[in-house]
Amino acid sequence: MNTPAESIVNGSAAMLKQLPSLDRFLKLPDAQSLVADFGLTQVTEQSRRFFASLRTSLQAGEAIDLKAFNEAGWSAAIRKHCTELTAPHMRSVINLTGTVIHTNLGRSVLGESVMQFVTAMMSGPNNLEYDLESGSRGDRDSLVEDLICRITGAEAATVVNNNAAAVLLTIAALAGGKESIVSRGELVEIGGAFRMPDVMRSAGSTLVEVGTTNRTHLRDYAQAITAQTGILMKVHTSNYVVQGFTHEVSEAELAPLAKETGVPLVSDLGSGALVDLSRWGLPKEPLPQEALADGCDVVTFSGDKLLGGPQAGIIVGRKDLIERIRRFPMKRALRLSKLPFAALEATLRLYLNPDSLLQALPTLRWLTRSVDDIARRVQAVEKPVSDALSPRYSVSVAHMKSQIGSGSLPIDVIPSLGLRIEPVEARKRGTALEALAAALRECPVPVIGRIAEDALWLDCRCLEDTAQLVAQFQHVRERLI
Repeated sequence: MNTPAESIVNGSAAMLKQLPSLDRFLKLPDAQSLVADFGLTQVTEQSRRFFASLRTSLQAGEAIDLKAFNEAGWSAAIRKHCTELTAPHMRSVINLTGTVIHTNLGRSVLGESVMQFVTAMMSGPNNLEYDLESGSRGDRDSLVEDLICRITGAEAATVVNNNAAAVLLTIAALAGGKESIVSRGELVEIGGAFRMPDVMRSAGSTLVEVGTTNRTHLRDYAQAITAQTGILMKVHTSNYVVQGFTHEVSEAELAPLAKETGVPLVSDLGSGALVDLSRWGLPKEPLPQEALADGCDVVTFSGDKLLGGPQAGIIVGRKDLIERIRRFPMKRALRLSKLPFAALEATLRLYLNPDSLLQALPTLRWLTRSVDDIARRVQAVEKPVSDALSPRYSVSVAHMKSQIGSGSLPIDVIPSLGLRIEPVEARKRGTALEALAAALRECPVPVIGRIAEDALWLDCRCLEDTAQLVAQFQHVRERLI
């Protein structure tokens, strides 16, 4: 009589003989269906891996699910491997965090007309560096320079791949091998431990700090200027605020000193709003056109924050200084590629018609969305969401406070509405909330909220498609049952 172990071995040996060769398997109807969906190369590789792993398991005497030990079972397992391998890593999500320009969720969202233009430009050749008038090589900056200058009032402009690059390039071109004077209170650190002193060092400029963390005066700059001074620099502290006993020197106050000494005044605005947000009841952010009017020689700002476009760093200012920056060897390594160039041009063109900006730019539309509009969206999803989560979770409408995000106006919030979801059972509330948040992230279109105060908050300020959100909760219900 065989022992249990011998029965497993004998059974495994018999099952090993039932396994098809790779060539025979690939001729089966189910395998041909896989080839039609994923291609012969991918299916062959995944089939080889699957059957090799299955043979190893059988030889080791491991338990095998007999129900899946057939053509359909093998094909289903291989399909699963192929699907996981070819699934995209970047996916659309529903942002219900309450942060409009969310760094981790891609910051600004491009407008519909912008996407149409990008698709048209990327689906065939374009004149990225070709002058259609002369028929000779062109400069890619020319695609957007006139637009930027028209909007900001600058003499000249150039663009690079993000604002950090814009700051780095400007310092390297204008103050490399020299000194850069900055107020100690403006030595900011942005995401990813990117610090202004490190930028100065990387650009080959020596940082000269003036003033104190909370108070800097005009005389501090004046006393620090020497023959080695390359630039005076202002940095907009967009991601934090120092309050109380403070004083800073504005661009308008610094400009006469810069002009008198012949030292260029550079201002990094960071977020880069091109329109006054206060016209829609939002806090005001400094504009590049204002900085230039105040006497700044060069101004840098982002394209993918308050401007509402793609990731880009925009540099505007005096023509002679922009030319120095444009000709600096580092510029080529930091240049913008054709895809964001197309998106930037199309976004900038929207600013030529400021009356339609709120409809054309999703970022501005969400920032200025009224509470009444948000309330209508909340009402459309409240009952379906509540029904989907009952009886484990309770759902209620709650007042919330959205924030602009990406380092813009850090202490300012915008009234909003959304859903507050709480576990019905008091026991293990944290575990229940994490399980719900995980289920939402696993939806076909992941839903991203935030956990705080023993509840999951879904801020509906950025919600566009209510039906799409409701559909995700049907998947959540199936996942949690």
